[in-house]
Amino acid sequence: MNFKLKNIPKRTAKPRESGITMVMDKGMGLRETEDFLEMANNYVDIVKLGFGTAMVSQKLQEKLDLYKQAGIPVYFGGTLFEAFIIRKQFDDYIKLLEKYKLEYAEISDGSIEFSHDKKCEFIYKLAKHVTVISEVGSKDAEKIIPPYKWIELMKKELEAGVWKVIAEARESGNVGIFRGTGEVRSGLVDEILTQIPPEKIIWETPQKDQQVYFVKLLGANVNLGNIAPNELIPLETLRIGLRGDTFHTYIKQHTIK
Repeated sequence: MNFKLKNIPKRTAKPRESGITMVMDKGMGLRETEDFLEMANNYVDIVKLGFGTAMVSQKLQEKLDLYKQAGIPVYFGGTLFEAFIIRKQFDDYIKLLEKYKLEYAEISDGSIEFSHDKKCEFIYKLAKHVTVISEVGSKDAEKIIPPYKWIELMKKELEAGVWKVIAEARESGNVGIFRGTGEVRSGLVDEILTQIPPEKIIWETPQKDQQVYFVKLLGANVNLGNIAPNELIPLETLRIGLRGDTFHTYIKQHTIK
């Protein structure tokens, strides 16, 4: 930070286990990536190349090199994993990770359906090669998963070897842990937190109001994901009470006379 203020919550230091910010890169160019890293690399912990963008983005290796030079891990979106799985190309997916020397991978089942035992099998196998992040929840807004099932799935995936579980919301923030309006399914969140340690969950929160909700609920060092690159610095100010939405979170409200 550039200067000091009293009553600013202490942020965890990188490499973090809590207070993680996962940024979604949906196709930034190399110059954009350089500018982003110049201004914000202290605050981003991991970058997801969203859905299947890694396959169609030009100069992919050059971009991966930029992130690597900045010490920021990158992984391909879970939708790309699913695209390989539905085509029965799991071994090819592992070769892809090896080709680009990726150290993280996401396993999800938001677009296709297969048994949860099979998903855990994929997690177990992939965890021998890379650090695995899994995603729980469906991209189908009509598919409502009850709280007990979210808990059961998260527990099993953690036991199978994942580093963190992602609570699905898509890049739009209107499915999974959120209603179609973007409103938090607060009862679901509360139920999940009775059984799953908060440091093990990355909450997808692409919308500002969603970020505010989780910062107020779990504090400055909550794990948040699907953050747009241009929203990273604004999110950091939300975390530490330097934006109107969380301004009074860490200080006693009073009137200046």
